[in-house]
Amino acid sequence: MNASEALARLRRTSVPAVSTADAAALLRQSVFAASKTLGRLAEAGLIMQVRHGLYWLDGEPDPHRLASHLTPPLDAYVSLQSALFLHGMIEQIPQVVYVVSLARSQTIRTSVATFSVHHIAPGLFGGFDETREHVRLASPEKALFDFAYLSSGRSRLFTRLPELELGPRFSRHRLEHWVERTPSERGRTLVRRKLEVILQSASGTGNR
Repeated sequence: MNASEALARLRRTSVPAVSTADAAALLRQSVFAASKTLGRLAEAGLIMQVRHGLYWLDGEPDPHRLASHLTPPLDAYVSLQSALFLHGMIEQIPQVVYVVSLARSQTIRTSVATFSVHHIAPGLFGGFDETREHVRLASPEKALFDFAYLSSGRSRLFTRLPELELGPRFSRHRLEHWVERTPSERGRTLVRRKLEVILQSASGTGNR
């Protein structure tokens, strides 16, 4: 199989990123042979290796789109400060891409960006949509909930937010929906306290 045939077969999957193992299955090659094929395509500038064993297939890499492809087979979506920035709720550009996942908390460094991945319980996973740019992005309410929920952990990344602007479409009712899903009473209390502090200092009121 030549390079153009291999690339065409990979791109027919319509996924922007592929692992070496997935490429082996798609190309009907051994993992070793698929690794060599991907390496040749990357050397030719037709695809881009973003980290060991993971290649970007679809033009210029988009770090926010890449985020959901970093923790397979476990799901992930862009949230926290990154989602709040993309929704126009904070002005400060995060230095890393913040991701919420069913996978373990970890820092993933790629040639595109650094990703700060944070584990959340399965019962609290969700609250995201896929944008027109194919980014799995938390809603404003879920991004804020994730921030408050994770602030009760050991990480110092969630002690405070930059100045927050609540847009007219921000729904406190949808925010409360996620608070109510917090598993324990103590957890709900901690999340509500954190959200009260955040919302009191936020500009804009959102809606009920």
